[in-house]
Amino acid sequence: MRAELLDAETELALAYAWRDQRDEEALHRLINAYMRLAISMASKYRRYGAPLNDLIQEAGLGLMKAADKFDPDRGVRFSTYAVWWIKAGIQDYVMRNWSMVRTGSTSSQKALFFNMRRVRAQIEREAEASGTRLDGHQLREMIATEVGVPLRDVEMMEGRLSGSDLSLNATQSTEDEGREWIDALEDDGPRAEEMVEEDHDQRVLRLWLRDALAALNDRERFILRHRKLSEEVRTLESLGEELGLSKERVRQLEAAALVKMRKRLEREGAEVQNLLA
Repeated sequence: MRAELLDAETELALAYAWRDQRDEEALHRLINAYMRLAISMASKYRRYGAPLNDLIQEAGLGLMKAADKFDPDRGVRFSTYAVWWIKAGIQDYVMRNWSMVRTGSTSSQKALFFNMRRVRAQIEREAEASGTRLDGHQLREMIATEVGVPLRDVEMMEGRLSGSDLSLNATQSTEDEGREWIDALEDDGPRAEEMVEEDHDQRVLRLWLRDALAALNDRERFILRHRKLSEEVRTLESLGEELGLSKERVRQLEAAALVKMRKRLEREGAEVQNLLA
């Protein structure tokens, strides 16, 4: 409160000194003079549960950003320009620390976060004065219209403002040996019976594939091994050079081998269906 009060001419001179000469003493005087403004704005956000010292620190950072970006040639008082930066810094801090889950990122969501309670109270007072009864859905619709945001944003924000974060490692009762909430979550991994069935199916498929490969001759197995069963797939041309065949002939042999395997696998599947019938 003992900081000097700057008149318009002094403020302008300090702003020019910082912008043009990077005079740190001028910046220091400008920041100190308007720090009371930053503190006053920070105190208005105490109801969001953040420590006042942290709010003042964020407000000071916003004030310094305003001083760094202020253009004295525009003919605007520094305090008028600084209000936006101070407010933005405080609001970003409040929203970052309100919840571990990101509460809002767009300008409309921020406006909803900081005005929803006030708008709700105003609508409820007006409804009570007129004798109108509003259910929850009607109230949310009116809030969305008043703030200018989609209804789904109001529903989301209502849930975020209704309570604070809870740890999944908190116990469900006051007893020391109580079960933690995380123990009540359903395991989204595969169940034991599903794992047994999957393992059985994989073994059967490997057996069928081995039998189907056994039905091929050596040359057909060689081609399929290098074309379908290897990490580094060889070209038809390279296999043809090794086997003394044309590229087209290797392609024909590969296609014929796949047809043989498909028929063998279909026959295996048909036999299983007959057994189950």
